[in-house]
Amino acid sequence: MRSTADPDLARLRFVLTRPSHPGNIGAAARALRTMGFERLALVAPARFPDPEATALAAGADAVLATAALHATLPDALADCTLALGLSARRRGVSLPELDPRAAAAVVWTALRRGETVALVFGNERTGLENDELARCHVMVRIPSVDDFSSLNLAQAVQVMAYELRMVERADAAAATTTAPAREPPAGGADMERFFDHLFAALHTIDFHKGRAPITIEQRLRKLFLRAKPDARELRVLHGILSDAERMARLAGRATSEQTAQQGQDRAAGAGKGADGDQ
Repeated sequence: MRSTADPDLARLRFVLTRPSHPGNIGAAARALRTMGFERLALVAPARFPDPEATALAAGADAVLATAALHATLPDALADCTLALGLSARRRGVSLPELDPRAAAAVVWTALRRGETVALVFGNERTGLENDELARCHVMVRIPSVDDFSSLNLAQAVQVMAYELRMVERADAAAATTTAPAREPPAGGADMERFFDHLFAALHTIDFHKGRAPITIEQRLRKLFLRAKPDARELRVLHGILSDAERMARLAGRATSEQTAQQGQDRAAGAGKGADGDQ
């Protein structure tokens, strides 16, 4: 994970709105820290600071120590250009709806554009109220069963932190993985020389066996044009075709010699038979 000094991460915050249980604040802080995030904002918490929050943070003390306190949600979102509200239920507010994985991708795209982003979580009992959700640009719903859809606050924070972590890891892996350099495809003239050689070799080995060659030649032409071999690959293919032609000539020569020998044997046999009759 990148350092929390990274300017992208510095513009991302997790906002807990009206949390009623300090233990959930501590557990949320722990969830963030395990995924490499540290910016936590609290809107009108019932009790904070609190020993229970410290206990459940399980060592994520820095997240609690730097948590920003706000009286209202508009205060917490004052400098944000993108806010995503987590809600278990579809409410009367018309917003684009994303699942956590899609939302994580949107968040990282916004961060790389230099935007300041907030993930907003509601109260443990009521979730985000309509007026709170209305201050968000996007609603995020964590897929769950219909008859038991409510997650614990810290669990919801963990889900989103994990998805953000996975997107960041995938992007980092893609940035460090370079495709092997490939030579440019062979030019048209080189391809035509290859096709001439290919079709001649097929004739040499009697591949068509009296059938019209046009259909198979057209299919082979499409195949190799689609493959776009480079010059080095064409040299390998030419070598294979040359060996096939050589082996066909050797086989043909052996067959001719065998046929000639058989003819000589038959002639000699006929001569002996004639001598015996005299």
